[in-house]
Amino acid sequence: MDNLREMLLSIVNNMAKETYRSIVLDILNNPTLTFTSTKPLIQLGESPAAPRKHHFFSGGLLLHTLSVALIARSIAKIFENLYGVDVDEDLVVSAAILHDIFKYYQYAVDDASGGYKPRDDWYLSHDYAIVAELSRRNAPDALIRVVSEAHGIAPFSTIEGLIVHLADSIDARFGEYLQNILLSKLKEIEKEGCNIYKILNELIKRDGLRNVVQEAQKSGLTQKAIAVCKEGADK
Repeated sequence: MDNLREMLLSIVNNMAKETYRSIVLDILNNPTLTFTSTKPLIQLGESPAAPRKHHFFSGGLLLHTLSVALIARSIAKIFENLYGVDVDEDLVVSAAILHDIFKYYQYAVDDASGGYKPRDDWYLSHDYAIVAELSRRNAPDALIRVVSEAHGIAPFSTIEGLIVHLADSIDARFGEYLQNILLSKLKEIEKEGCNIYKILNELIKRDGLRNVVQEAQKSGLTQKAIAVCKEGADK
């Protein structure tokens, strides 16, 4: 998933406003909660966005983050061009990239399913964690506000908060829709004793979601999944 991180960094480096660019780069380069001694149990790059929900697979969090940033930027341009509203695109993209960044603190590897699960010893939801961390790192108040609005912690008072909220909802729903289609295509191999969540996660780790989707569209996914399942059984 290094390419996803590089794509995110490319977006950030092209921001015009140093105030937002610097704080986003600071967190991407050091995605650590500095107000707690608790350490994450998995790496940011391997984290799902939401186990058994949307983007449940390894690398799902970064993919969701990138998609939300791109969707939010597109919505901002549409609102600007069609409705004539002023939108701070750098603020939109910054909030989109950071809104879920500390979700990986919430998860641990689930050895039983081969995926991920909520960890038992963590006490702070990611939406509050990012607000606390932004405050600790002296982020601009506008960014803290927009991230809070995107998560519903604060009522909408900015167009930027609404845009990030909409982009997040769009990608979460589409991600869940897409993976449900993929899981339905693998349903028949459950009778072979295959864990389809584990198999799909492994296929995405190996080939990337884009390639897995294309394989499914060509009707070649099932045979590939069976082969991966047999590999696991032979180990």
